[in-house]
Amino acid sequence: MAALFCIVVFLLAPFISHTADPDPLLDFCIADLSSSPSFSSFPCKPASNVTSEDFFFDGLMEEGNTSTIFGSKVTPGNVLTFPALNMLGLSMNRVDLAPNGMNPPHSHPRSSESGVVITGKVLVGFVTTGNVYYSKVLVPGQMFAIPRGLVHFQKNVGDKKAAIITSFNSQNPGTVIISTTLFGTQPSIPDHVLSQTFQVDSSVVHSIESKFGS
Repeated sequence: MAALFCIVVFLLAPFISHTADPDPLLDFCIADLSSSPSFSSFPCKPASNVTSEDFFFDGLMEEGNTSTIFGSKVTPGNVLTFPALNMLGLSMNRVDLAPNGMNPPHSHPRSSESGVVITGKVLVGFVTTGNVYYSKVLVPGQMFAIPRGLVHFQKNVGDKKAAIITSFNSQNPGTVIISTTLFGTQPSIPDHVLSQTFQVDSSVVHSIESKFGS
């Protein structure tokens, strides 16, 4: 029995060692965005060129312009805008919502998400892989969690502007917006594919594509 246990541990060891991010080998690695990323991270900026300013980011201070098709604006604080996050496995966004504005259904393929409502009244919802819908209307100070990869949205259901701060366990979580992914790609997905997917006439597909520039 002991021998069998040792064999199992030996076989699983390579997998166990990859179930969490590795311990960092450096105090920090400010991303050199002028270089191409290697695997999931960017090369480090030379430590001799690092200053205090590299570790601070004011990009989430300003209210985003919500004059968009969805009445919302997402301001990212990820490795591409805040290079100090390189290799740290975390990032944050600011989401501004005009009255009736929405951060449309989308998913993050590389991260789970948590967030807190700062101002306004916001409906937050997500759908599981079993097609179960969970939702709640949140007010300032209330927090939500979205499991990795699941389709979710936030919608301002109040009569004033709303703002949310979201956080991710990835330096670059990625975003797949359902509507623009399906109807705004270049080159576009064939109309017959979308018509069959949504069980509608091609004229309906053309109408939707016209709203997303495809």
